[in-house]
Amino acid sequence: MAHVLRTLSIVMIATMFVAACGRAPAPLSHDAYVWQRQWTPALREALVSSADLVRDWRVLVAQADRDGQFHVFAPDTQTLARSGRPVVLVVRIDGRLAAFDAQALAARIATLATGWPAGRVAGLEIDYDCPTARLPAYAAFLAALRPRLGAIPLSITALPTWIGSSDLDALLALPDESVLQVHAVQAPQAGLFDPAVADRWVDEFATHTRKPFRVALPTYGSRVSWNDDGSLLAVESEQAALAAGATSAELYAAPDTLLAFVKHLANDRPRGLIGVVWFRLPTADDSRAWSLATWRGVVAGHLDSRPLMVTLQPGSSADAPFDVMVDNASESDAAPPARVALPASCDVADGIDGYRLQRRDASLELIAANARPMPAHTRRSIGWVRCKAGTPLTLLPIPAQGTPVS
Repeated sequence: MAHVLRTLSIVMIATMFVAACGRAPAPLSHDAYVWQRQWTPALREALVSSADLVRDWRVLVAQADRDGQFHVFAPDTQTLARSGRPVVLVVRIDGRLAAFDAQALAARIATLATGWPAGRVAGLEIDYDCPTARLPAYAAFLAALRPRLGAIPLSITALPTWIGSSDLDALLALPDESVLQVHAVQAPQAGLFDPAVADRWVDEFATHTRKPFRVALPTYGSRVSWNDDGSLLAVESEQAALAAGATSAELYAAPDTLLAFVKHLANDRPRGLIGVVWFRLPTADDSRAWSLATWRGVVAGHLDSRPLMVTLQPGSSADAPFDVMVDNASESDAAPPARVALPASCDVADGIDGYRLQRRDASLELIAANARPMPAHTRRSIGWVRCKAGTPLTLLPIPAQGTPVS
Protein backbone atom coordinates (compact mmCIF):
# COMPACT_ATOMS: atom_id res chain seq x y z
CA MET A 1 0.00 0.00 0.00
CA ALA A 2 2.83 2.40 0.84
CA HIS A 3 4.41 1.69 -2.52
CA VAL A 4 1.11 2.44 -4.30
CA LEU A 5 0.69 5.74 -2.40
CA ARG A 6 4.23 6.81 -3.23
CA THR A 7 3.60 6.00 -6.91
CA LEU A 8 0.35 7.99 -6.92
CA SER A 9 2.07 10.94 -5.26
CA ILE A 10 4.82 10.95 -7.86
CA VAL A 11 2.25 10.82 -10.68
CA MET A 12 0.24 13.68 -9.17
CA ILE A 13 3.34 15.85 -8.71
CA ALA A 14 4.47 15.15 -12.27
CA THR A 15 1.02 15.97 -13.59
CA MET A 16 0.95 19.27 -11.70
CA PHE A 17 4.45 20.13 -12.99
CA VAL A 18 3.47 19.47 -16.60
CA ALA A 19 0.28 21.50 -16.20
CA ALA A 20 2.24 24.41 -14.69
CA CYS A 21 4.78 24.32 -17.52
CA GLY A 22 2.01 24.35 -20.11
CA ARG A 23 0.04 27.16 -18.48
CA ALA A 24 -0.46 30.21 -20.70
CA PRO A 25 1.43 33.33 -19.55
CA ALA A 26 -0.49 36.19 -18.02
CA PRO A 27 -1.93 38.63 -20.58
CA LEU A 28 0.24 41.58 -21.53
CA SER A 29 -0.42 44.48 -19.17
CA HIS A 30 -0.88 48.05 -20.42
CA ASP A 31 0.65 51.17 -18.89
CA ALA A 32 0.54 54.72 -20.24
CA TYR A 33 2.95 57.62 -20.05
CA VAL A 34 1.56 60.89 -18.72
CA TRP A 35 4.15 63.19 -20.29
CA GLN A 36 2.18 66.41 -20.19
CA ARG A 37 3.49 69.08 -17.85
CA GLN A 38 0.29 71.12 -17.90
CA TRP A 39 -2.54 69.32 -16.12
CA THR A 40 -5.48 70.59 -18.14
CA PRO A 41 -9.11 69.57 -17.59
CA ALA A 42 -8.83 67.36 -20.68
CA LEU A 43 -5.83 65.53 -19.21
CA ARG A 44 -7.59 65.00 -15.90
CA GLU A 45 -10.68 63.64 -17.66
CA ALA A 46 -8.63 61.31 -19.86
CA LEU A 47 -6.73 59.95 -16.88
CA VAL A 48 -9.77 59.22 -14.73
CA SER A 49 -11.86 57.81 -17.60
CA SER A 50 -9.03 55.50 -18.77
CA ALA A 51 -8.10 54.01 -15.41
CA ASP A 52 -9.85 50.77 -16.30
CA LEU A 53 -7.37 50.17 -19.13
CA VAL A 54 -4.05 50.53 -17.38
CA ARG A 55 -2.00 48.78 -14.74
CA ASP A 56 0.13 51.85 -13.87
CA TRP A 57 0.53 55.46 -14.88
CA ARG A 58 4.11 56.43 -15.76
CA VAL A 59 4.20 60.10 -14.87
CA LEU A 60 6.95 62.57 -15.79
CA VAL A 61 7.94 64.22 -12.49
CA ALA A 62 11.39 65.72 -13.16
CA GLN A 63 14.03 66.35 -15.80
CA ALA A 64 17.75 67.02 -15.86
CA ASP A 65 18.19 69.23 -18.92
CA ARG A 66 21.15 69.40 -21.32
CA ASP A 67 22.86 71.95 -19.05
CA GLY A 68 22.50 69.77 -15.96
CA GLN A 69 19.73 71.86 -14.38
CA PHE A 70 17.22 69.73 -12.44
CA HIS A 71 13.55 70.66 -12.95
CA VAL A 72 10.80 69.21 -10.77
CA PHE A 73 7.22 69.17 -12.09
CA ALA A 74 3.95 69.14 -10.17
CA PRO A 75 1.56 66.36 -11.26
CA ASP A 76 -2.00 66.53 -10.00
CA THR A 77 -1.71 64.03 -7.16
CA GLN A 78 -5.41 64.28 -6.32
CA THR A 79 -6.44 63.25 -9.85
CA LEU A 80 -3.88 60.44 -9.82
CA ALA A 81 -5.28 59.21 -6.50
CA ARG A 82 -8.85 59.47 -7.82
CA SER A 83 -7.95 57.26 -10.77
CA GLY A 84 -7.10 54.46 -8.34
CA ARG A 85 -4.04 53.32 -10.30
CA PRO A 86 -0.46 53.17 -8.96
CA VAL A 87 2.14 55.62 -10.26
CA VAL A 88 5.61 54.98 -11.67
CA LEU A 89 7.59 58.19 -11.29
CA VAL A 90 9.60 59.02 -14.42
CA VAL A 91 12.72 61.16 -14.34
CA ARG A 92 14.08 62.19 -17.74
CA ILE A 93 17.77 62.89 -18.24
CA ASP A 94 18.46 64.77 -21.47
CA GLY A 95 20.50 62.55 -23.76
CA ARG A 96 22.60 65.58 -24.75
CA LEU A 97 23.85 65.94 -21.18
CA ALA A 98 27.46 64.90 -21.73
CA ALA A 99 28.45 64.34 -18.10
CA PHE A 100 26.99 64.70 -14.62
CA ASP A 101 27.79 63.97 -10.99
CA ALA A 102 26.27 60.48 -10.60
CA GLN A 103 26.21 60.56 -6.80
CA ALA A 104 24.62 64.01 -6.58
CA LEU A 105 21.96 63.27 -9.19
CA ALA A 106 21.19 59.89 -7.64
CA ALA A 107 20.70 61.53 -4.24
CA ARG A 108 18.37 64.16 -5.69
CA ILE A 109 16.24 61.61 -7.53
CA ALA A 110 16.03 59.31 -4.51
CA THR A 111 14.88 62.20 -2.31
CA LEU A 112 12.16 63.01 -4.82
CA ALA A 113 10.98 59.38 -5.07
CA THR A 114 10.95 58.63 -1.35
CA GLY A 115 9.09 61.88 -0.68
CA TRP A 116 5.95 60.70 -2.44
CA PRO A 117 3.02 59.38 -0.35
CA ALA A 118 3.67 55.86 0.93
CA GLY A 119 1.86 53.14 -0.95
CA ARG A 120 1.21 55.26 -4.07
CA VAL A 121 4.54 54.74 -5.82
CA ALA A 122 4.81 51.55 -7.87
CA GLY A 123 8.32 52.34 -9.05
CA LEU A 124 10.82 54.83 -10.42
CA GLU A 125 11.83 54.97 -14.08
CA ILE A 126 14.88 56.68 -15.54
CA ASP A 127 14.48 57.86 -19.14
CA TYR A 128 17.99 58.55 -20.43
CA ASP A 129 18.57 58.32 -24.18
CA CYS A 130 22.32 58.39 -23.82
CA PRO A 131 24.78 57.62 -26.62
CA THR A 132 25.82 53.96 -26.74
CA ALA A 133 29.38 54.90 -25.77
CA ARG A 134 28.10 56.20 -22.42
CA LEU A 135 26.44 52.96 -21.32
CA PRO A 136 29.22 52.14 -18.80
CA ALA A 137 28.82 55.59 -17.22
CA TYR A 138 25.04 55.10 -17.19
CA ALA A 139 25.50 51.76 -15.43
CA ALA A 140 27.67 53.44 -12.79
CA PHE A 141 24.91 55.99 -12.21
CA LEU A 142 22.27 53.26 -11.79
CA ALA A 143 24.54 51.43 -9.37
CA ALA A 144 24.71 54.62 -7.29
CA LEU A 145 20.94 55.14 -7.45
CA ARG A 146 19.70 51.59 -6.81
CA PRO A 147 20.58 51.30 -3.06
CA ARG A 148 19.15 54.75 -2.32
CA LEU A 149 15.64 53.71 -3.43
CA GLY A 150 15.04 51.12 -0.74
CA ALA A 151 12.08 48.95 -1.73
CA ILE A 152 11.02 51.14 -4.68
CA PRO A 153 11.43 49.12 -7.93
CA LEU A 154 13.70 50.67 -10.56
CA SER A 155 13.10 50.60 -14.32
CA ILE A 156 14.81 52.24 -17.26
CA THR A 157 13.92 52.99 -20.86
CA ALA A 158 16.16 51.40 -23.51
CA LEU A 159 16.99 52.28 -27.10
CA PRO A 160 17.28 49.82 -30.00
CA THR A 161 20.62 51.43 -30.90
CA TRP A 162 22.06 49.94 -27.70
CA ILE A 163 21.38 46.35 -28.79
CA GLY A 164 24.70 45.94 -30.58
CA SER A 165 26.72 47.07 -27.54
CA SER A 166 28.74 44.64 -25.43
CA ASP A 167 27.88 46.86 -22.44
CA LEU A 168 24.11 46.36 -22.70
CA ASP A 169 23.80 43.13 -20.69
CA ALA A 170 25.60 44.64 -17.71
CA LEU A 171 23.39 47.71 -17.83
CA LEU A 172 20.14 45.69 -17.96
CA ALA A 173 21.21 43.62 -14.97
CA LEU A 174 20.93 46.66 -12.67
CA PRO A 175 17.25 47.76 -12.84
CA ASP A 176 14.30 45.52 -11.94
CA GLU A 177 12.84 45.91 -15.44
CA SER A 178 13.27 47.88 -18.65
CA VAL A 179 11.09 49.46 -21.32
CA LEU A 180 12.28 49.12 -24.92
CA GLN A 181 11.31 52.10 -27.07
CA VAL A 182 10.56 50.94 -30.61
CA HIS A 183 9.11 54.17 -32.02
CA ALA A 184 11.46 56.83 -33.30
CA VAL A 185 12.14 59.29 -36.09
CA GLN A 186 15.03 57.92 -38.17
CA ALA A 187 14.47 59.14 -41.74
CA PRO A 188 11.55 60.42 -43.84
CA GLN A 189 11.24 57.03 -45.53
CA ALA A 190 11.34 55.02 -42.29
CA GLY A 191 8.30 56.65 -40.73
CA LEU A 192 7.50 56.72 -37.03
CA PHE A 193 6.87 53.01 -36.46
CA ASP A 194 7.80 50.03 -38.62
CA PRO A 195 6.26 46.80 -37.25
CA ALA A 196 8.77 44.50 -38.96
CA VAL A 197 11.75 46.46 -37.62
CA ALA A 198 10.18 46.76 -34.18
CA ASP A 199 9.56 43.01 -34.08
CA ARG A 200 13.23 42.33 -34.81
CA TRP A 201 14.31 44.78 -32.11
CA VAL A 202 12.06 43.13 -29.51
CA ASP A 203 13.40 39.66 -30.31
CA GLU A 204 17.01 40.82 -30.17
CA PHE A 205 16.49 42.77 -26.95
CA ALA A 206 15.00 39.68 -25.25
CA THR A 207 18.32 37.88 -25.69
CA HIS A 208 20.16 40.58 -23.70
CA THR A 209 18.08 40.77 -20.54
CA ARG A 210 17.23 38.27 -17.80
CA LYS A 211 14.78 40.69 -16.22
CA PRO A 212 11.15 41.43 -17.20
CA PHE A 213 10.74 44.04 -19.90
CA ARG A 214 8.01 46.04 -21.63
CA VAL A 215 7.69 47.64 -25.05
CA ALA A 216 6.87 51.32 -25.51
CA LEU A 217 4.49 51.96 -28.43
CA PRO A 218 3.25 55.25 -29.94
CA THR A 219 -0.21 56.81 -29.96
CA TYR A 220 0.81 59.97 -31.79
CA GLY A 221 2.01 61.60 -34.98
CA SER A 222 4.88 64.00 -35.63
CA ARG A 223 5.74 66.71 -38.11
CA VAL A 224 9.40 66.25 -38.98
CA SER A 225 11.80 68.49 -40.92
CA TRP A 226 15.19 67.59 -42.40
CA ASN A 227 18.02 69.72 -43.73
CA ASP A 228 19.23 69.42 -47.32
CA ASP A 229 22.02 67.06 -46.23
CA GLY A 230 19.49 64.65 -44.69
CA SER A 231 20.22 65.58 -41.06
CA LEU A 232 17.28 66.01 -38.71
CA LEU A 233 16.23 69.65 -38.29
CA ALA A 234 13.26 69.46 -35.92
CA VAL A 235 10.53 67.20 -34.59
CA GLU A 236 7.17 68.51 -33.41
CA SER A 237 4.97 65.94 -31.71
CA GLU A 238 2.58 67.96 -29.57
CA GLN A 239 1.53 70.95 -31.68
CA ALA A 240 0.10 71.30 -35.14
CA ALA A 241 2.47 73.87 -36.58
CA LEU A 242 6.19 73.72 -37.32
CA ALA A 243 8.41 75.82 -39.53
CA ALA A 244 9.30 73.50 -42.38
CA GLY A 245 12.89 72.72 -43.32
CA ALA A 246 14.14 71.68 -46.72
CA THR A 247 12.21 68.43 -46.34
CA SER A 248 9.24 67.90 -44.05
CA ALA A 249 6.70 65.16 -43.54
CA GLU A 250 3.86 64.15 -41.28
CA LEU A 251 4.67 60.79 -39.68
CA TYR A 252 1.85 58.85 -38.06
CA ALA A 253 1.49 55.65 -36.07
CA ALA A 254 -1.61 54.04 -37.61
CA PRO A 255 -3.92 52.49 -34.97
CA ASP A 256 -4.67 49.35 -37.00
CA THR A 257 -0.95 48.71 -37.46
CA LEU A 258 -0.34 49.01 -33.71
CA LEU A 259 -3.32 46.79 -32.90
CA ALA A 260 -1.93 44.07 -35.17
CA PHE A 261 1.51 44.45 -33.60
CA VAL A 262 0.20 44.07 -30.04
CA LYS A 263 -1.72 40.94 -31.05
CA HIS A 264 1.45 39.60 -32.63
CA LEU A 265 3.42 40.22 -29.41
CA ALA A 266 0.75 38.44 -27.37
CA ASN A 267 0.64 35.42 -29.70
CA ASP A 268 4.39 35.09 -30.20
CA ARG A 269 5.74 36.52 -26.98
CA PRO A 270 9.51 36.70 -26.48
CA ARG A 271 10.91 35.48 -23.16
CA GLY A 272 10.59 38.14 -20.48
CA LEU A 273 8.07 40.41 -22.23
CA ILE A 274 5.34 41.30 -19.73
CA GLY A 275 3.59 44.38 -21.06
CA VAL A 276 3.13 47.44 -23.26
CA VAL A 277 3.60 51.08 -22.31
CA TRP A 278 1.80 53.63 -24.48
CA PHE A 279 3.36 56.97 -25.29
CA ARG A 280 1.41 59.02 -24.59
CA LEU A 281 -2.01 59.15 -22.89
CA PRO A 282 -4.32 60.75 -25.51
CA THR A 283 -6.41 63.75 -24.49
CA ALA A 284 -9.06 65.84 -26.21
CA ASP A 285 -6.69 68.81 -26.54
CA ASP A 286 -3.75 66.81 -27.94
CA SER A 287 -4.02 67.42 -31.68
CA ARG A 288 -1.27 64.97 -32.58
CA ALA A 289 -2.39 61.96 -30.56
CA TRP A 290 -5.08 59.41 -31.36
CA SER A 291 -8.53 60.05 -29.99
CA LEU A 292 -9.18 58.49 -26.60
CA ALA A 293 -11.79 56.19 -28.17
CA THR A 294 -9.27 54.93 -30.72
CA TRP A 295 -6.68 54.17 -28.03
CA ARG A 296 -9.29 52.34 -25.97
CA GLY A 297 -10.11 50.23 -29.02
CA VAL A 298 -6.46 49.29 -29.58
CA VAL A 299 -5.93 48.35 -25.93
CA ALA A 300 -9.19 46.39 -25.85
CA GLY A 301 -8.14 44.54 -29.02
CA HIS A 302 -10.88 45.73 -31.37
CA LEU A 303 -11.16 48.71 -33.71
CA ASP A 304 -14.18 49.75 -35.71
CA SER A 305 -12.02 50.25 -38.81
CA ARG A 306 -13.48 50.64 -42.27
CA PRO A 307 -11.60 51.40 -45.49
CA LEU A 308 -11.26 55.05 -46.34
CA MET A 309 -13.43 56.17 -49.25
CA VAL A 310 -12.12 58.56 -51.90
CA THR A 311 -14.66 60.14 -54.22
CA LEU A 312 -14.92 62.94 -56.75
CA GLN A 313 -17.47 65.54 -55.70
CA PRO A 314 -18.89 67.67 -58.55
CA GLY A 315 -18.38 71.39 -58.28
CA SER A 316 -21.12 73.95 -57.85
CA SER A 317 -21.34 74.68 -61.59
CA ALA A 318 -21.02 72.65 -64.78
CA ASP A 319 -17.53 73.96 -65.58
CA ALA A 320 -16.21 73.78 -61.98
CA PRO A 321 -13.57 71.14 -61.14
CA PHE A 322 -14.28 68.11 -58.98
CA ASP A 323 -13.17 68.09 -55.36
CA VAL A 324 -11.22 64.98 -54.32
CA MET A 325 -12.80 63.97 -51.02
CA VAL A 326 -11.57 61.45 -48.42
CA ASP A 327 -14.11 60.00 -45.97
CA ASN A 328 -13.40 58.12 -42.74
CA ALA A 329 -16.79 56.77 -41.66
CA SER A 330 -15.46 54.50 -38.90
CA GLU A 331 -15.30 55.01 -35.14
CA SER A 332 -11.47 54.94 -35.24
CA ASP A 333 -8.80 57.34 -36.43
CA ALA A 334 -6.92 56.34 -39.58
CA ALA A 335 -3.75 57.15 -41.46
CA PRO A 336 -4.37 59.26 -44.58
CA PRO A 337 -3.95 57.57 -47.97
CA ALA A 338 -0.35 57.58 -49.14
CA ARG A 339 -1.41 57.95 -52.76
CA VAL A 340 -4.58 58.46 -54.79
CA ALA A 341 -4.48 57.58 -58.49
CA LEU A 342 -6.71 59.83 -60.59
CA PRO A 343 -8.68 58.46 -63.58
CA ALA A 344 -7.05 58.54 -67.01
CA SER A 345 -9.88 60.82 -68.19
CA CYS A 346 -8.63 63.58 -65.87
CA ASP A 347 -6.01 65.94 -67.28
CA VAL A 348 -5.63 68.86 -64.84
CA ALA A 349 -5.40 68.59 -61.04
CA ASP A 350 -3.64 69.79 -57.89
CA GLY A 351 -3.34 68.70 -54.29
CA ILE A 352 -4.16 70.60 -51.11
CA ASP A 353 -3.98 70.03 -47.34
CA GLY A 354 -0.78 67.99 -47.36
CA TYR A 355 -1.07 66.47 -50.85
CA ARG A 356 0.90 67.32 -54.00
CA LEU A 357 0.35 66.42 -57.63
CA GLN A 358 2.64 63.91 -59.32
CA ARG A 359 2.65 62.90 -62.97
CA ARG A 360 3.48 59.24 -63.62
CA ASP A 361 3.76 58.56 -67.35
CA ALA A 362 0.37 59.61 -68.71
CA SER A 363 -1.47 59.43 -65.35
CA LEU A 364 -1.92 61.82 -62.44
CA GLU A 365 -1.60 61.01 -58.74
CA LEU A 366 -2.09 62.87 -55.48
CA ILE A 367 0.82 62.03 -53.15
CA ALA A 368 0.73 62.52 -49.37
CA ALA A 369 3.56 64.85 -48.36
CA ASN A 370 2.37 66.45 -45.11
CA ALA A 371 -1.09 64.89 -44.96
CA ARG A 372 -2.78 64.89 -41.57
CA PRO A 373 -4.35 61.80 -39.96
CA MET A 374 -8.06 61.23 -40.51
CA PRO A 375 -9.99 61.35 -37.23
CA ALA A 376 -13.11 59.24 -36.89
CA HIS A 377 -16.16 60.54 -38.80
CA THR A 378 -14.09 63.03 -40.81
CA ARG A 379 -14.53 64.19 -44.41
CA ARG A 380 -11.75 66.20 -46.01
CA SER A 381 -10.80 67.59 -49.41
CA ILE A 382 -7.28 66.71 -50.54
CA GLY A 383 -7.31 68.27 -54.02
CA TRP A 384 -9.22 69.22 -57.15
CA VAL A 385 -9.32 67.77 -60.65
CA ARG A 386 -10.85 68.44 -64.07
CA CYS A 387 -12.18 65.33 -65.80
CA LYS A 388 -14.18 64.40 -68.86
CA ALA A 389 -17.85 63.50 -68.63
CA GLY A 390 -18.50 59.94 -67.49
CA THR A 391 -15.46 59.72 -65.22
CA PRO A 392 -16.01 57.25 -62.30
CA LEU A 393 -16.60 59.13 -59.07
CA THR A 394 -15.13 56.48 -56.73
CA LEU A 395 -11.33 56.19 -56.59
CA LEU A 396 -8.97 53.64 -55.06
CA PRO A 397 -6.76 54.99 -52.24
CA ILE A 398 -3.36 53.39 -51.63
CA PRO A 399 -2.77 52.93 -47.86
CA ALA A 400 0.22 54.32 -46.03
CA GLN A 401 3.26 52.07 -45.85
CA GLY A 402 3.68 49.72 -42.88
CA THR A 403 2.27 46.24 -43.15
CA PRO A 404 1.16 44.78 -39.83
CA VAL A 405 3.25 41.87 -38.54
CA SER A 406 1.37 38.55 -38.66
